Amino acid sequence: MSMKKRDISGPILVFSLGESHCALLLPTVERVVRAAAVTPLPKAPEIVSGVINVQGRIIPVIDVRSRFRLPERGLRVDDRFIIAHTPTRIVAFAVDSVEGVRALDVREHAETDRTLPYAEYLEGIAKTPDGLILIYDIDTFLSLDEEKMLAQSLSEGD
Repeated sequence: MSMKKRDISGPILVFSLGESHCALLLPTVERVVRAAAVTPLPKAPEIVSGVINVQGRIIPVIDVRSRFRLPERGLRVDDRFIIAHTPTRIVAFAVDSVEGVRALDVREHAETDRTLPYAEYLEGIAKTPDGLILIYDIDTFLSLDEEKMLAQSLSEGD
């Protein structure tokens, strides 16, 4: 069964996680900052590695590596946090590097199959001259239960 083909043309922010080229739709991205120490957040969902303080805002850090069952590794000096908007909150994603903004042409959109690993987290796949780019749907990164658990742990930390 194929995913519904969406119009994913427009700007994307391309980043890397290990050997994979990934992206988020640019309108969901607020900014990119250097990775910094993450403060643990008691009672947070497993997918949340902790919180960071960005200009006085406490922002939860989503462990994308854990979500996609990539090998664990600690933060490195050259890692980046992508600060982005979900439907309910601002979150940060730790990524290996940010490759930059790229205009995506609708002709680069490739059909995806629901049987692909993590297909439920994909907005689409772009087939570019440089290889495939997995475009993630930020709205699906936290389940309802994880969102509730995160909201509760953040309110307890106030």
